[in-house]
Amino acid sequence: MDSQITFNPCLISLRDIIMEWDGHRILDHVSLDVNARDFLAITGPNGGGKSTLLKILLKLLKPTAGTVNYNTPGGKLHVGYLPQKNMIDARFPITVREVVASGLQGPHGSKLPDHSALIAETLHTIELESHAHASIGNLSGGQLQRALLGRAIISRPRVLVLDEPLSYLDKHFEHHTYNILQRLAPTTAIILVSHEMTTIASMATRHLIVDHTLHECTAHHHTITSPCDD
Repeated sequence: MDSQITFNPCLISLRDIIMEWDGHRILDHVSLDVNARDFLAITGPNGGGKSTLLKILLKLLKPTAGTVNYNTPGGKLHVGYLPQKNMIDARFPITVREVVASGLQGPHGSKLPDHSALIAETLHTIELESHAHASIGNLSGGQLQRALLGRAIISRPRVLVLDEPLSYLDKHFEHHTYNILQRLAPTTAIILVSHEMTTIASMATRHLIVDHTLHECTAHHHTITSPCDD
């Protein structure tokens, strides 16, 4: 039992989260543990609170009630985050390389030895070497999504949070993204929100449905676009 706890410790604990906005309850008594080897696939209806839950988990939003704890030394946790594309202002004067490199900022990034090599490796991983010096305003939707994925993964985070990462991607890079996630999964806890679960469902270790409350599917055979059968 002790070895199991050591191998798969709980990194993040959400307890009894309530989020209200403008008189509406977005999340209602949501509790969740995220463990070090989890691959969480999250789905649910539009407006059900999925993105809000991610922002609370990332401590970007303070819930109306409830607690969010990072169960790590000093309460610090190295997290990579890919937000929904529509949260990014493509008019901002920044290049693809600068977007990717921005994932190295902060105390974790400062410890990585060779930034240039790591940036080049990441640009290769997201297949944007030829666009390294292009302004993000000149990118297609899929290319911008790939740049944001590069930013999220470059520093090898302990937890990777992805909000609709498959949006705007063509089929080639969608499948390439699955390969990237498979390589990261043994060492990174992954939390992924998507409406496209055909492949993700088979990769995930846990399946959650968020519709103002949280429901975890435990059935072996199910689709996670609706609450699973017992």
